[in-house]
Amino acid sequence: MPALKISDLHVSFGSTEILRGISLDVEPGETLGVLGESGCGKSLTGLAAMRLLPPGGTITQGTIELQGKQLTKISESQMRRIRGGEIAMVFQDPFTCLNPMMRIGDQIAEAIDLHQRVGSKRAKTKAIEQLESVRVPAPESAARKFPHQLSGGQRQRVMIAMAFSCHPKVLIADEPTTALDVTLQAQILALLKELQSQEGTAVILISHDVGVIAGVADRIAVFYAGKVIETGSAGQIIKSPAHPYTQGLLASMPGESAKLYSIPGQPPRFTELPIGCSFAPRCKFQFEKCELEPGLIAANNTLAACWLQEGTNA
Repeated sequence: MPALKISDLHVSFGSTEILRGISLDVEPGETLGVLGESGCGKSLTGLAAMRLLPPGGTITQGTIELQGKQLTKISESQMRRIRGGEIAMVFQDPFTCLNPMMRIGDQIAEAIDLHQRVGSKRAKTKAIEQLESVRVPAPESAARKFPHQLSGGQRQRVMIAMAFSCHPKVLIADEPTTALDVTLQAQILALLKELQSQEGTAVILISHDVGVIAGVADRIAVFYAGKVIETGSAGQIIKSPAHPYTQGLLASMPGESAKLYSIPGQPPRFTELPIGCSFAPRCKFQFEKCELEPGLIAANNTLAACWLQEGTNA
């Protein structure tokens, strides 16, 4: 059974649909990389799974199952007991997610006591242990500090410590390395993999950085305009992407060429989506059939929402 399974998820803000039928799943101990440009629905999918949609956002269709438990049908009070305990999230900007008025140790201890009911004293001890496990220097001293007294890398480690403190079955990591330099990025990703291995946690890693996803993911789901447009094993997608959009993302990575490739045009606005394939206006392979929206088509050991894949199966 998947640790988390999202099926045909639709999320709207008023009359505008942003997530347009997202389906994905992740197994215990597996890392699913979610890849795509900013604004394609990656982070919104994570927030929907946590039942933390921004004001105005509504799940209009679909299911979210956490080890068989239907999260879209439970009350908010029930979800509060699950959120942070069975499913946790590392947010993109730890500085805005940590309470500036609370000491670091107290924030981690609060989460531990809320879900594990171990008492205040034991929770504070476990908070220091968690800081030590994520290699925050001088954990006892760090526990007494406020967020602004820590570096960006240390704050991200605190967020990871908080996320793993209650041994979640699923961890959603939303751009956890965006604001960090290359060295710290590598350290944070290695730390996530180490803790995941120890806990057997299913991880959904959200990023626009192909290099980050390629380095740690077992499988990849590529998002575009609120849909999954390609999915498959990380090795297969990195080696031989089927969708023209995925091909463009990989070609945009720094390499031997001095000139970086850039996908022409801009992602469409959700209020002005083109008829048929959403990527067609930016695609050099566009042809008449692209006026119809493709579903995921099997090709090259991946699934890609592109009519070109029909030819590979002929």
